[in-house]
Amino acid sequence: MNPAHSIWSPLRLPAFRGLWASSGIYFIGNAMQAMAASWLMVELTGSSFLAALVQTAVFLPMFLLSLPSGVLADTTDRRRLILSALAVQAATVVLLALLVLAGVAGPATLLFFTFVAGCCTALFSPAWNSTVADTVPREDMPQAITAMSMAWNGARALGPALAGLVFAQLGAGWVFALAVASAFVMMQAIRRWPPKPHPQSRLPAERLWGGTLSGLRFARHSRIILAQLLRTVAYSATGSALWALLPVIGQRQLGLGAAGFGLLMACLGTGAVAAGLVLGRVRARIGLEALVAGCCVIFAAVMAVAALVPIPIVVYGALVIGGAAWMAVMSTFNTATQTSAPPWVRSRAAALHTLSALGSFAIGSAFWGAVSSLAGLSVALCAAAVLMAAGPLLARPFPLRMGELGEVTPGTPWEELFIVAEPKPEDGPVAVEIGYRIRQGEADEFLNAVTLLRAPRRRDGATFWRIYRDLADSSRYVERFIVTSWAEYLHQRARATMADQQLESRVREFLLPGESVTMQHYIAER
Repeated sequence: MNPAHSIWSPLRLPAFRGLWASSGIYFIGNAMQAMAASWLMVELTGSSFLAALVQTAVFLPMFLLSLPSGVLADTTDRRRLILSALAVQAATVVLLALLVLAGVAGPATLLFFTFVAGCCTALFSPAWNSTVADTVPREDMPQAITAMSMAWNGARALGPALAGLVFAQLGAGWVFALAVASAFVMMQAIRRWPPKPHPQSRLPAERLWGGTLSGLRFARHSRIILAQLLRTVAYSATGSALWALLPVIGQRQLGLGAAGFGLLMACLGTGAVAAGLVLGRVRARIGLEALVAGCCVIFAAVMAVAALVPIPIVVYGALVIGGAAWMAVMSTFNTATQTSAPPWVRSRAAALHTLSALGSFAIGSAFWGAVSSLAGLSVALCAAAVLMAAGPLLARPFPLRMGELGEVTPGTPWEELFIVAEPKPEDGPVAVEIGYRIRQGEADEFLNAVTLLRAPRRRDGATFWRIYRDLADSSRYVERFIVTSWAEYLHQRARATMADQQLESRVREFLLPGESVTMQHYIAER
């Protein structure tokens, strides 16, 4: 077996192994908390819509806060960010546990505290993901992400099963108390293996709003990232039907109690863990698209079984297979996103993946819960299965691939700035004009080559890009783009990658002999 495809490769590294183990404990605590909240809501109200809404309260914060959290992770002290969020989460769940034990927690209270705890998880998740990525070399990143996915899905197998037992014996309050303990384990791990500090830079610091716009602009103009995010949204939104309606499947269709519901969740998680052991080899053998297409069809079949079959043992077996398919696809999307993002925006890319996956999961959970309440459980699950089976049709307009090393390795700007007096960081907008004098008869080829620069210019900071022909000199063309401020222009120059420089080298091949590229900068005055 190729070592690059072995799940054990990153686990040989002590820092990664320690963070992986502690995150597994934390994930178990979170899974126990989510299961207890869902089942408690069913007991309190009997409403499938409110039970599904618990999943929305867990994951909606990811939709609201992931990208700002990614900006903070890319630009601030990640250690302080993680520890502060965990401390607030622990205090929130302690209060919820006390209210439940006192018997005064109603549906609104349960949803509110679940939402606040989800906000804390959303705040530190991008910083945590980039911290873990720092502990492994790039060639081990796919397997490191798979190992973390195994820990998360293993927690979704073990956590609900443990929660079901504790819930049945002691009640929901004690389940929440155990979730608090898992947060303290995570805090201790980050103290022992803290994140690497960000490299020192003379560039002006990015601010929250500007950094958020930079992350969105990067995703919008990076074709590889955009494709992965859109595919994640589609898969997670349709697949959320099974996860959100699982309490209703357990109670109404299969006649199970809390322990039985925990076993349903455990089956999904068990399949996910099993898939992680072989995912690297399977992905390398059949390719990304074949893997995703096959798993979409498998998960659709599992949802159909859950919708139509009232025999618990059959549903248990189907959920094991469904868990394997779910983890294989989500891990592949996550790996493709993180390997395609350069260091300056990696936390934001991870945050955008989380936003796409869990934001659509939260909204999808509420949607499928409403469909189930209006049209019935079987109708909701069958409709979701049809949409899931159609997912592979997205492969043509939005193809998947892993990022290459040159696409994430910073390059060096070609020209010095050569300006008389440097503007203030906030001055702008800045117009940049790059002139080319090219050989006769090669205009079409030149235009095709230079047009490829539009995406990286826009991705790294330009709000406008155009190529012009000089009417006084048919051999001269001017590339012009605009950046919002001088600080943003400096960041744009620093964000160029080796792949971008290869595109620029191709453009420069069309220059007349003895000619060089000219560059002018203009600052807006009125």
